[in-house]
Amino acid sequence: MTQQALAERPGFGASESFEIVAQSAPEILAHVETVVCVPTFRRPDMLERTLRSLAAQRGAGPFAVIVVENEGKERAGAERACALFAEGLFEGLVIVEPRQGNCKAYNAAWRCALTRLPALRQIAGIDDDEEAEPGWLAAFLQAAASAPAELFGGSVTPRFEDPTRAWLGAHPIFRSHYSASGPIPMLYSSANYLIRREVLETLGFPYLDESFDFTGGGDSDFFRRAMAAGFRFWWVQEAVQRETMPARRTEADWVRARGYRNGAISARIERRSRPGTAGRLRVLAKSLALLAASPLRGLMLGLDTRSLTIGLYHAQVALGRLGTEFGVADEQYRVPEKN
Repeated sequence: MTQQALAERPGFGASESFEIVAQSAPEILAHVETVVCVPTFRRPDMLERTLRSLAAQRGAGPFAVIVVENEGKERAGAERACALFAEGLFEGLVIVEPRQGNCKAYNAAWRCALTRLPALRQIAGIDDDEEAEPGWLAAFLQAAASAPAELFGGSVTPRFEDPTRAWLGAHPIFRSHYSASGPIPMLYSSANYLIRREVLETLGFPYLDESFDFTGGGDSDFFRRAMAAGFRFWWVQEAVQRETMPARRTEADWVRARGYRNGAISARIERRSRPGTAGRLRVLAKSLALLAASPLRGLMLGLDTRSLTIGLYHAQVALGRLGTEFGVADEQYRVPEKN
């Protein structure tokens, strides 16, 4: 689809909120088929490790990087990215989306890719607290070239800053949803992904619903809409990233809040696909059923992982679902310092 055709799509005619602060020459961007999007917020040192891991990719061929800074004042991430860009570490663009919000950052990056890279075929993504293994992108591209799917996900391995908390790696919130390459029903997280261009063109801008900015779940909602549109999903176990888990994310209150949040997100997305009173009652019934089943499920999980903390997860999810019935919204991303 041409840039002119994109401009005629609903939403593309609106003025852009992001600012381009660095970019490669037009003749370079004109031939880019693959771009890696990197959202960042107040983590310049971790962002540099992420970008250096991208520079170390092997077997992927040429690709560009779009760094989207989501902190509009200090812009420490953008400054670091611009310095590395000037050193020749990567080709692509550095942009600033000053409106804080996870979904806003993704929307800016994806829109920038579609409207500035005319030869674009696919968009991959990595967060600024992750590092890609050297064969990460090559594994994705190999799958995208042959697999009957349009959306791809890869494994994320947690790396705990506090090694005494590494046992939390068995917790569902730190585990990937799948463990073997092949077709899957759906993706749930944008932590490690590759998306074919036609998916974004079909779903249209804004791609992620920005009402999920501070609760999380915008990616799950996006993938559910992609599934409803008939697109297919594939897991690439060999496309490996490592995610740094700071000590804060191993504290009991953070782990507990993440369980509540996951439940709230699942109920909220389900209600969207089941409108009306009957649909609301079905979602409520499922939440109550999950709560009733949580003691047995929690016991099994706790015995399997030898952890009471992990065993409480199913109850936390059920309570998080029920909380949304009373208007409770766990905006875990609202205060970045606590996340």
